Amino acid sequence: MQIFGIKTSIIRPGDNLVSITIDMAKRSGNPLKGRDIIVFSAKAVGTSQNRLVDLSKVKPSKKALAIAEKYHLEPAFAELVLKEADAILGGVEYALLTLKHGVLIANAGVDHSNAPLGYAALWPEDPQKSAEDLRKDFKKAGVDVGVLVIDSRTQPMRMGSSSVAIGSAGFRPVEDLRGRKDLFGRAMKIKRAAIADELASAANLIMGETSESVPIAIIRDAPVKFEEGHTIEEAFIPMDQCLVMQVLKNCRDIEK
Repeated sequence: MQIFGIKTSIIRPGDNLVSITIDMAKRSGNPLKGRDIIVFSAKAVGTSQNRLVDLSKVKPSKKALAIAEKYHLEPAFAELVLKEADAILGGVEYALLTLKHGVLIANAGVDHSNAPLGYAALWPEDPQKSAEDLRKDFKKAGVDVGVLVIDSRTQPMRMGSSSVAIGSAGFRPVEDLRGRKDLFGRAMKIKRAAIADELASAANLIMGETSESVPIAIIRDAPVKFEEGHTIEEAFIPMDQCLVMQVLKNCRDIEK
């Protein structure tokens, strides 16, 4: 498997990400091929869809003001998180733990970094539809590729961030390994492989988190099953089946 980063100028509202990807891939010496997987940062997709908010025009509610004071957040930023989150589960200084489109993510994907000064960037309104639309537009341009839309996230008890897929099109995002046998003949009972998330984190190593200006990556020869009809919803797990969420829900004291 190979991963190529696509360096671009600053993505702006209205930019055609498919044209930019095809053009910059050619210029880089790695033109797109069929069955490549094209990875887009959520911020690039959201920005192209004009999902930028002028924080000076956001009026914080009383709830946002209380949250901002408790977690040391900018009040307008806290208000945006309240509006974008499906649920807020708690927080630490500078960050809230939220549920957004079935994903545990900091601040509901609302972010200052790499947004114009005074603005915050939001996720695409519908990341899955965005992935599907991008795939369709690549097909119209003559190349049949898979598409991932990704964002960075933290993992419980781990320092730093990796990436999570929030939109996926053109390939199977989860591989069900239940029933397969290990080296000693034991059948797997619950194991699945988080293919889309693993590819997201691999691509993010190339794309970076700060000033790299690499919002797009090409993954070539990935060990995936290219099939129609799959969405990132296959990667979601109900809260009552999630190991971490169920343990935390019932946890009172950490056992030592």
